[in-house]
Amino acid sequence: MKLIVDDNKLDNIKRKAIENYVPILQDDSLKLIEVILHMIKPKKILEIGTAVGYSAAIFAKYLEIDENNKEGSYIKTIERNEKRFKEATENIFTLNLTEYIIPVFADATEYLTNLKEDDTYDVIFIDAAKGQYMVFLNEAKRLIKSGGVIIADNVLFKGRVLGGYNEHRHRTAVTRLREYIDNINDDKTLDSILLNVGDGVAISIVNK
Repeated sequence: MKLIVDDNKLDNIKRKAIENYVPILQDDSLKLIEVILHMIKPKKILEIGTAVGYSAAIFAKYLEIDENNKEGSYIKTIERNEKRFKEATENIFTLNLTEYIIPVFADATEYLTNLKEDDTYDVIFIDAAKGQYMVFLNEAKRLIKSGGVIIADNVLFKGRVLGGYNEHRHRTAVTRLREYIDNINDDKTLDSILLNVGDGVAISIVNK
């Protein structure tokens, strides 16, 4: 069974986010991720960085759900910005997805280290503080199932990561994103690819 999500309501959420300069998934990146989710048919997704719930709502379309959701398929999504968390919660309610999307108000760097759901998730999507991507990756490898997929968005950071960028303002984020890319390429438990789609999407298949 596939969830039906109201596209008109989704479009309104997207439009409002853009008008208020809330960063949401770019269309090209979203299309790529939708193809991946369609192929995987995930039952459990972890999203690090909710924003206003736009991406989680779209991901919900691809959850593999049995009759009456007896197996408990869901998306858990983490957001540390209180204003955005409240808006995301309202959007999830408006879309009638409260049974399938679990919003968590927390700092993911702290929350994930205490999350006891090892080998639980089919897909983990990272789209939060760029300077913490290595923290998120290390926790994601623990929490994801073998054969699962870790997807990280914005890994090229508007061209700064693969260029010679060294300005102080974004230096830490750029350095950590470079570490992230080096790590997924060197880690023998990951089969990874970096795609120049949107602002850069890194895809890693986990082989524990």
